[in-house]
Amino acid sequence: MAQQHAPRFLQIVADAKKRIRETTVDEIKARMDRGDKFLLVDVREESEFGKDHLPGAVHLGKGVLERDIEERVPDTAAPLVLYCGGGYRSALAADNLQKMGYNNVLSMDGGIRGWREKGYPLTS
Repeated sequence: MAQQHAPRFLQIVADAKKRIRETTVDEIKARMDRGDKFLLVDVREESEFGKDHLPGAVHLGKGVLERDIEERVPDTAAPLVLYCGGGYRSALAADNLQKMGYNNVLSMDGGIRGWREKGYPLTS
C-alpha cells in the first residue's frame, strides 16, 4: 500500500516538478537495455538501498546528496537519473541539483515501487 504523504510535502514536490524533467520506469529500463551511459542514483535512505536497488545504481541519499555530489560527479553536464521510493524525494533532489548547476538530471517518476510493479530486476 502506498504511503500517504502530508499535504505540505506534496506541495513542495509539486513545486519542484514544475522545474525538473521526469522520466518513466519503462524509459529507464529501455535505456539500460540499450546500454546508454548515465549515472543511476538512488536517493533513498541507506537502509532502503541495502535492502534492494536497481542494478548499477549508486547510493547518494537525499540527506547527503548535495554535500557529496560534487566530489562524486564533478561534471555538471553528466547525465544523472535519480530515483527513490515513488518519485517524490528524487524530484526534490533533482531540483536541488539543478540549483547547483547540474543540467542533465532526470527524476524517475514511480521510483523503485514502479520498477517492482513491472517485475524489472533488482539487486541487493
